[in-house]
Amino acid sequence: MNHMYHLFDKINTTLLKCLAVLMITAALPALLVAQTAPTDGMKDNTPNVHAFTNATIVTAPGQTISNATLVIRDGVIEAVGRRVSPPSDARVWDMEGKTLYPGFIDSYSDVGMNEPRVELDRGNNSWNPNLRSHLKAEQEFDTEEDGSSALRSQGFTAALSMPPLGIFKGEAAVISLKDGEVSDRVVMDRIAQGVSLSTNRDFGFSYPTSQIGVIALIRQALYDADWYERAHEAYRSNPSLERPESNAPLATLRDAVHGNQPMIFHTSNDEEILRALRFKDEFSSISPWILGNGHEYKVLDVLSENNAPLILPLAYPEAPDVETPEDALSEDLAELRHWYLAPENPARVASAGLQFSLTTAGLEKPEDFLGNLRKAVQLGLDKETALAALTSNPANLLGIDSTYGTLEAGKAANIIVADGDLFENGAKIIDLWVDGSHYRINHEKELDPRGEWEIVSTDGSIDGTLVVEESRPGRLNGTVTINGNEIDLMSASMQDQARRFRTDFSGNDLGLEGPVRLTGSVDGDNLRGWAEVTGRDRVQFSATRTGTASESEPEESTETMNRDLQLSELRPAMEYGRNAIPEQPGNVIVRNATIWTMGPEGILENADMIISDGEVEEIGRDLRAPRNAVEIDAEGKHVTPGLIDAHIHSGVNGVNEVGNVITAEVRMGDVLNINNIWMYRQIAGGLTTAHVMHGSANPIGGQNVHIKMRWGSLSDDLKIEDAPRTVKFALGENPKRVGSDRYPETRMGTEQMIEDRFRMARDYEARWNEWNETGEGIPPRKDLRLDALRDILNGDILVQSHSYRQDEILMLMRLAERFDFTIKAFHHGVEAYKVAPELAEHGAGAVVWSDWSSFKMEAQDGILYNAKLLTEAGVLTSLHSDNSQIASRMNWEAAKMVRAGMDPEDALSLVTISTAKLLGVDHRVGSLENGKDADFVIWNGDPLSTLTKAEQTWIDGRKYFDLDEDRELRTTVEEERAQLIRLIMEEK
Repeated sequence: MNHMYHLFDKINTTLLKCLAVLMITAALPALLVAQTAPTDGMKDNTPNVHAFTNATIVTAPGQTISNATLVIRDGVIEAVGRRVSPPSDARVWDMEGKTLYPGFIDSYSDVGMNEPRVELDRGNNSWNPNLRSHLKAEQEFDTEEDGSSALRSQGFTAALSMPPLGIFKGEAAVISLKDGEVSDRVVMDRIAQGVSLSTNRDFGFSYPTSQIGVIALIRQALYDADWYERAHEAYRSNPSLERPESNAPLATLRDAVHGNQPMIFHTSNDEEILRALRFKDEFSSISPWILGNGHEYKVLDVLSENNAPLILPLAYPEAPDVETPEDALSEDLAELRHWYLAPENPARVASAGLQFSLTTAGLEKPEDFLGNLRKAVQLGLDKETALAALTSNPANLLGIDSTYGTLEAGKAANIIVADGDLFENGAKIIDLWVDGSHYRINHEKELDPRGEWEIVSTDGSIDGTLVVEESRPGRLNGTVTINGNEIDLMSASMQDQARRFRTDFSGNDLGLEGPVRLTGSVDGDNLRGWAEVTGRDRVQFSATRTGTASESEPEESTETMNRDLQLSELRPAMEYGRNAIPEQPGNVIVRNATIWTMGPEGILENADMIISDGEVEEIGRDLRAPRNAVEIDAEGKHVTPGLIDAHIHSGVNGVNEVGNVITAEVRMGDVLNINNIWMYRQIAGGLTTAHVMHGSANPIGGQNVHIKMRWGSLSDDLKIEDAPRTVKFALGENPKRVGSDRYPETRMGTEQMIEDRFRMARDYEARWNEWNETGEGIPPRKDLRLDALRDILNGDILVQSHSYRQDEILMLMRLAERFDFTIKAFHHGVEAYKVAPELAEHGAGAVVWSDWSSFKMEAQDGILYNAKLLTEAGVLTSLHSDNSQIASRMNWEAAKMVRAGMDPEDALSLVTISTAKLLGVDHRVGSLENGKDADFVIWNGDPLSTLTKAEQTWIDGRKYFDLDEDRELRTTVEEERAQLIRLIMEEK
């Protein structure tokens, strides 16, 4: 039985493949019977057979035939090889000295997408205008100035066209770049679904307004598409149920959710590549493709571990502005390095063994593509690999390899004719054949009509100066000056095969009726022919070229780029970036230090600490060092736990999602960014752990993330794996004044909005409980926002709330008590000291500033003794920065509390163990105790002195900062900057 099943499965698979081939073949121009439009007038029976003889033919990457012939018939390659004879009915093209290549395929473009529809005002659309997954490229395609000509000028014969707007953009199609109706140009549709990770304002300032919101919307849409399918299946099986909504975008996403249709993620930097790949962790069935951005060389290790297809742009950054010393000083090393390394990106990706396709996407002018391609080849990209990335790779990727990608019999006649090696400077594309249609791209030198010509006629009537220019590839224009009258040419064209040049201009300014037409034969710098004027006999003329016209495109530089600088691979690729994560010694012993344990042992003088495998093993005096331990003599120095900041906003792409009042579904962990110089500065100040929070634009904002400052790691590796989930609430002015005409506009409205959503979450939970028990009816929809609110009510997500005034603090505690949960902590809490007993009774902590206040009305009642009074009242209290710069000196913030009257050890606890307890990570960090993470700082003096510096900062038993190493790095950074600036100035 199993044998028969597998047999039928194989037969079905084979049939499907055959059908797919037939469908692709049906799109070839030869099968005219497939066209439905009736013939208008006389049928065109012009033979469409061409033979290209004496050519060097690159049939596929790595396969070249010299002195060969290629024959095409009705848009399809009929034969190719050395022993092929031209058919008797063929037009013969002598390709002596020419090289033929397969036509290029652009793997991602917006060809045909000029002036895309913004409003979708009909049909069953999504509630969110960014969900446009049901749009189809071939149905949105506009042939008017569609961009095909620019792509053809670079050798492209087909392109993947993607609708450009929205987060879910729609379905892409492969379009032939020949002229004509869309119906005749669609090679294959429904290739992939386009997904953007960036915000846009095409639909106004609405949800999502941030990248955290974008990622949340993508996540929700994928869950919704799965729910949509199951809901309609349930309804079809039982029509008596309430009918689910009809939603075209969700219906279309079904194939993408199941992995039957790839999702092309449009990325703009290395972090977005990682974010796109992480969707696979949550939605294992999807098939992600990555539209790159030129930063792939920074994450080659990650890309090598994934099988996601890559589409690489060749859009290089402009040289940074270093014209003056002030300009140079303002340029980050990261930008200088990327300018230098970006052209090497394709070669580096290839060297990593990764297969990719190339695209014109990202170029302001597609005409720059060939020049950038040649630069990539010059910098190490193998020519064969480059050709594969433009032909066979995209053909295989897009599923059109049976008809595209190589020059073989039976495939579409998509051919580049070049006058030399196309990957070398100076070579030009002379002709392009797209599905058998001929396009002249560049005139051969001896037939080039461009330039300035002096005209002499037999009767002197048209003596003058003719200037012929190229406005864009293949398009001629210019002027003619006769008797001092400069007249624009109405049209101009060159027929190379006939060697004939033709132009028309108005004769009105010359006292002639109607247009004047010049027709002549070009022979190098000579032009001979006749002029035709309405009502007159032909006038013979001759012309001599006296000058060259300006080029439509600048000549490529043939100079070899200066690449004498070897830049090391850094993560992050900026100042002080690391070549690798610091090693973790098996054992470390710190001797003779004053150790602030911040645990039961208090402060120990002249003590030792042993670290084993990244954890604190023992603290005491005169400890015996383990074998092969790294010994650190800390005599006269102080050792503290790594400092912790309970409230920070740096190191993320976007802080607030203001598109909705309640945004508990968004997650700050989705947008961590390692390219953050403040992290290094904060480590240098002894900070090892931080609570990265959503902003205060919403009564209920997004979910926060706990991180360790593992400088040089990937962003996802910064997270503390077993930290509790937390969410940002906000009270007071901020949530009621952010947004456009958005409820709430008062503090009372904030309270009501929170309570209303809590009740919705309870109803949502009840519906799920019912479904889990009975499985009856339409399955409930997984709502990520309500999921988070339910988890808040059940204590699975801890509330960390922005607040200022005592009344709003009391309000939220009372509201929480009505729903039977506890607020974990109130942040800022400028008036928290006024309700300290109530905070203690509720069990809420306080995260406050040392001395910030009075910067707005609701912060007027701040005092310097807030933290002291709260601590004395039994409220678990912490300091915070809410500021990237302050976060680099949190020991100073603690020192201020000594001035306010607190004991030094208690003061330091406000940025160590008390903070760890408030954040729920005290089982890992906050004190130096046996079994805890080896996160510690070695200070050159009392940590509460403003004269003290952090000499070393260790995280997980790895030394991430060293003051001596920092001095060396500063020199290295300045030397590298100087070398890069020199190269930029030399290139200019």
